[in-house]
Amino acid sequence: MTNARNKVAIVTGGGRGIGRAIVDRLRQDGATVVTCGRGERPADLHPDVVWVTGDVSRSEDVKHIVGSAAERGDICVLVNNAGVQIEKTVPDTTDGDWDQLIGVNCKGVFNMCREVLPGMAERGGNIVNLGSISAMVADPAMAIYNASKGFVHSLTRSIAVDHGPMVRCNAVSPGWIMTEMAESGFALAKDPQKARADSLARHPARRFGTPQDVAKAVVWLISDESSFVTGHCITIDGGLTAASPLQPGLF
Repeated sequence: MTNARNKVAIVTGGGRGIGRAIVDRLRQDGATVVTCGRGERPADLHPDVVWVTGDVSRSEDVKHIVGSAAERGDICVLVNNAGVQIEKTVPDTTDGDWDQLIGVNCKGVFNMCREVLPGMAERGGNIVNLGSISAMVADPAMAIYNASKGFVHSLTRSIAVDHGPMVRCNAVSPGWIMTEMAESGFALAKDPQKARADSLARHPARRFGTPQDVAKAVVWLISDESSFVTGHCITIDGGLTAASPLQPGLF
């Protein structure tokens, strides 16, 4: 289904979790994949994948990341996956917390889009941003994380409007996908095991998502199968946000 073969794709934050699943899927589909992170190259990353150490919140690092990808050919796909999570309310959030989270989740997405858009506007391309259901329904004690994903959704729409038809820009909005970030969310609860069971019961799909579930949606969005889809945020949450808050079995 995907038309990634022989195309150059950038996936930010591809060292683990959802980002790694997207990297692996694009590589399997024949793309030349460049990914990045603030640390060293993960030992288990496939040797065909190009790793660039860099921080997407820093404009100079972004130029290096995009430049490394451009050496492999025309950049046709950008997936903005890199993100951080801070579990605090507004009064508890420090200036340092703001700079770290907004720097990666907002400025980082903006920086990457700004760097690739001139080339994509000439040749065509696809951008997929990682949003979240947290942009639509607020998770407790996640104030600036929730807000940052709202920014991602709005930026997605703006890019689609300003740069169509050459560039399609969409977002995927995952729900509970079992990654380290999700596990830290459950750990905030007074009873993490009970919180996990309650959350699972609220999913009509009766399971949590996997990183591969998100990767499948991403490859569809960059394919010709979705050629009339742009400016939208695709929810991938097993029906969580569609369901009533009433617990199953009460009626």
